[in-house]
Amino acid sequence: MSRQSHGHALACALLALCAVPAQPSYAQSPANAGQIAARTLSHAIIIDTHADTPQALLDANYDLASPDSPYMISIPKMRTGHMGAEFFSIWVDVAWPQQDLIHRALDLIDATDQQVAKHSDVLGLAGTADDIERLHREGKIAILMGVEGGHEIEGDLRTLDIYYRLGVRYMTMTHTKDDELGDSSGDKPRWNGLSPLGREAVARMNRLGMMIDISHVSDGTFYDAIAASRAPVIASHSSCRALCNAPRNMTDDMIRALAKNGGVMDINYYPGFLSDAFREANAKLEKQVEAETAAARAQAEKQGKRLTYLDEVEVERRITKDLPMPSLKDVADHIDHAVNVAGIDHVGLGSDFDGIDWAPRGLEDASKLPDLVNELARRGYSEQDLDKILGGNVLRVMRQVERVSREMQSKP
Repeated sequence: MSRQSHGHALACALLALCAVPAQPSYAQSPANAGQIAARTLSHAIIIDTHADTPQALLDANYDLASPDSPYMISIPKMRTGHMGAEFFSIWVDVAWPQQDLIHRALDLIDATDQQVAKHSDVLGLAGTADDIERLHREGKIAILMGVEGGHEIEGDLRTLDIYYRLGVRYMTMTHTKDDELGDSSGDKPRWNGLSPLGREAVARMNRLGMMIDISHVSDGTFYDAIAASRAPVIASHSSCRALCNAPRNMTDDMIRALAKNGGVMDINYYPGFLSDAFREANAKLEKQVEAETAAARAQAEKQGKRLTYLDEVEVERRITKDLPMPSLKDVADHIDHAVNVAGIDHVGLGSDFDGIDWAPRGLEDASKLPDLVNELARRGYSEQDLDKILGGNVLRVMRQVERVSREMQSKP
């Protein structure tokens, strides 16, 4: 090969390397990884942007301090997991009576407030990034809230103001069905993206300082929200479609657009969003699960009762117990992929704990988070990288959202 040809080949090779972002390495020895993880856990503020525990607080009178909790989130489990902040989801089923959506949401907010008041020695309500950091310094776990689904404002934008005053700091634009604000990933297009009211909602949320959450939305709604928002947006609990072809997950193009917007995607732990093998096997059992859950609900109603979250989970787990379960390493794979596509500044954690019937092996509840940190350290992530993924990226987005709010409110 001539010197010129050799130089040309070398240049092409360098260009190819530059075009493909480097994957996190597996270079850390177990001892080094353990040291990095331990140092990180000693100071990092771990923020989970989505857990559905409030429905248990309200419907099952669940006490977060329960030492033998059957739920994925509890104070002891959060303490063991070094949790710094949890966004509790204010979720109301899209099938809930339309005239009672706001009432149900307010009940869930109240149930959350009551737990924070009852356990004020350990928990504290947070409304800003500074609040989270202050509570962390005080040795407390910050509790925040996010409304899951635009249907919960019943088409009235003034409800956003009320939710914000009550501590809600993000709203998911849709849930599993299209609503007045836009199209859902789980429904047929109605608006082909955001509706006119949805665009107004984005502007109002920007002004309030409420994060726009694009988990659950259709691809069209996602791109419309990115274009409409003056502040970075979040995906509070979404994973990577390139690794698991679920419509709820984000394509690489969407992940890149989110990064360009300055936002953060928080990886969901639900097995059906992590693994195609689980998702496809689970899909074959969906009708059976729906039928048996409906039968259990009807039986409960005859007895004057309401089927709880744990009751429904028990039905589903009994039917799906032999499915191929992904593990903690699959969560790390999705984090790797998102970092590779978006960069280290745009990835976080959004477990969906207590809203999912199964969690991955090795990451069954909040107490297992140190094992995920160890796995990421083993894959070559530095302390600085881990600080960002575990919570720093969310804090950055919150501060940017707060800044946009101040700028908008300073103008008539």
